[in-house]
Amino acid sequence: MNGLHLIADLHDCHCAPGFLLDAPALEAFCVDACQRHGLTVVGRLFHAFRDARGEAAGVTGTVVLAESHLAVHTWPEVSSVTLDVYVCNFSGDNSQRAHRLFDEVVTTFAPGRLEKKEVARGHLGD
Repeated sequence: MNGLHLIADLHDCHCAPGFLLDAPALEAFCVDACQRHGLTVVGRLFHAFRDARGEAAGVTGTVVLAESHLAVHTWPEVSSVTLDVYVCNFSGDNSQRAHRLFDEVVTTFAPGRLEKKEVARGHLGD
């Protein structure tokens, strides 16, 4: 049950505006990033939203990991993203992998302002 949960709100993102609307590109990036950082992808689901006029309006996506998950929600109308990286440390400490993945995703969205929380879950250190 031991794990690390990294949570962030990314404001004023300076990435290409289309990236906040492109579910296939965001999915490919997130899956590749998880794999690059040594995490095991077991599933994924990314959904592109449309507004009342049928225009692209953001993406919600999750990469399910053997170690837990990465979730991202884009808010293109305000150039913002909410990010969630959670890894379990049951059979080994995945904390550094989580930090490196988290940092890469944050860097890619290039926020002007970042609100970040780190939560130790379970009984770390037992």
